[in-house]
Amino acid sequence: MTIHLVGGGRDEGLASELYGPFLADAGSDPVVACLLLDEGDVPEQFERWTRILTAAAPCRPRAVPVAVGEAFEPAVLDGADAVFVGGGLTPEYQASLAGPLGAALAGRRLAGRPLPYAGFSAGAAIAARQAVVGGWLAAGVPVCPEDAAEDLEEVTVGPGLALLAPAIEAHAAQWGTLARLVEAVAAGLVPYGIALDENTALSVSDGVGLVRGTGRAHVVRPDGDGVSVRSRAAGARLAL
Repeated sequence: MTIHLVGGGRDEGLASELYGPFLADAGSDPVVACLLLDEGDVPEQFERWTRILTAAAPCRPRAVPVAVGEAFEPAVLDGADAVFVGGGLTPEYQASLAGPLGAALAGRRLAGRPLPYAGFSAGAAIAARQAVVGGWLAAGVPVCPEDAAEDLEEVTVGPGLALLAPAIEAHAAQWGTLARLVEAVAAGLVPYGIALDENTALSVSDGVGLVRGTGRAHVVRPDGDGVSVRSRAAGARLAL
């Protein structure tokens, strides 16, 4: 199963670089189920993603609203060749998708019919086994900007889709979320993690990640009584 994670960003000129590999993995003219959190703006979101994905490669996007507060029904993926999960409130995506979508993707993988997965921002964060879903405080002490808190106070981790072991943060350089990942790793909330800048993607296949785009992938690992951070640019390969 191939996994493509994008750390946010609005540069549509990078559509081919960031999303082309995902669509190539999905096959010729694939049907892409676009899972978008329904906060009343799904048509606008879908219009944007249709424009971006079709600019990257020929494909047929299909809107799949994710209802806030409701469990996701995997049957809506029938007929899809790939799954794309968009951005929005990470805790809501995690609450709706982590169990049912994770089980559906695992089932397809075990049956020898894996669906390529792409996640943007929140969609990238929930791909992890343990997902950092938000928060800006650690025991009441600020560790990142409050604007990046996702409506949560304390740094919060919950079950994700279990597509890969490291936790994923998005908007690293732009929103200061690298610091939240450092806290999550240092506190043992996640084993290690990768924070992606905007307009930066990590493509994962067979346990190896390839960095794409214009920013950096910041790898955070435990190191003695602290953590180490290594920032990798486009073209770098990471063993996951």
